[in-house]
Amino acid sequence: MSRTHRYEVEVTWTGNTGSGTSGYRDYAREHDVTGVDTPGKPTLLGSADPAFRGDSQRWNPEELLVVSLSQCHMLWYLALCAREGIIVTAYTDRPAGTMSENAEGSGVFTDVTLRPQVTITDGERVGEATDLHHEAHRMCFIANSVNFPVAAEPTINAGPA
Repeated sequence: MSRTHRYEVEVTWTGNTGSGTSGYRDYAREHDVTGVDTPGKPTLLGSADPAFRGDSQRWNPEELLVVSLSQCHMLWYLALCAREGIIVTAYTDRPAGTMSENAEGSGVFTDVTLRPQVTITDGERVGEATDLHHEAHRMCFIANSVNFPVAAEPTINAGPA
């Protein structure tokens, strides 16, 4: 049985400095991302990449694309480990993505690499825990939706519960 899920947010430009988009340098790239049907969800402060006159203190769309791949992979991985009885006690990822900008200003992501650092309780199951990253990648909705390679370079350590 297949199911369909719909996701709706609101993106509001907050960067009108008084003259709208009268010139490329005359407006800020700041915007707010809010949930439509989720009152109380924190507002996500967005902007452009600083290379495109954005605010480095706000999240840019390119970072959020990398984040979405990392989150989706992690959530699938945790679910698969729980299903297989592998107890994960810590998970941190430092993913990185590469975007290539074309001469006319457009661009394309060429790759994203996930680097999850995972701690499990049973050192004898490190191999299984590593293999589940392949399954998490196969199951990830976001990774299945992009047209560039997404690699996972996991490190699995055994530690106390």
